[in-house]
Amino acid sequence: MGAPSSGLIAEFFLQHTENTHLVHLSHKQRIIDYFRYVDDILLIFDPNHSGIQSILTDFNALHLNLHFTAEIERDNTINYLDISIHKTPHELRASIYRKLTFTDSIIPYTSNHPTQHKYAAVRFLYNRLNSYGLQEQEYTQELNVILHNNSFLITPQKQPPNNTTRQQSTQTSRHKWATFTYIGKETLYITNEFKHTDLKIAFQMNNTIENLLKQR
Repeated sequence: MGAPSSGLIAEFFLQHTENTHLVHLSHKQRIIDYFRYVDDILLIFDPNHSGIQSILTDFNALHLNLHFTAEIERDNTINYLDISIHKTPHELRASIYRKLTFTDSIIPYTSNHPTQHKYAAVRFLYNRLNSYGLQEQEYTQELNVILHNNSFLITPQKQPPNNTTRQQSTQTSRHKWATFTYIGKETLYITNEFKHTDLKIAFQMNNTIENLLKQR
């Protein structure tokens, strides 16, 4: 653990194990679908032909160094990665899942940071919101969480913006960059003078953890 190659070697091992045993186990246990992201696995199986304990026993017998644990659905809901999957009589619905220890607070809109940093920090949450195909109720609930936790005042678009034009312009032209330490609006007044030049501006903050922990 800790080596740059650890993740790649683990992935090789898991894919070899899946290619060697998964077809047999799927047929034996009547596994309908198998999804894996790194070491998190989601299984859909027919409970009329197999049970979670039987499946868990077979998985734990694959290799001495592999130990699987099982989390079963409760009240027709199961959490997988950052989503909660809800089973209804007619369909599956998804909502965003957060662990109890997750604060979900990044850079509040009212903080003394460059606007670019604020939007970049919260953009992932909006992209996820628009990518998961949430129902209207779940969509509105997640939107309220994002706005409330980060004091954001922007109105998100239903679809993520198209970055094709931006990527093409980046590939066809190269610019020199200058980095400024952001201290407030005064920094913006200074950097606005470079708008009509080939010099691109990036901002950094001096309230990093390293600076905060330094003894003065």
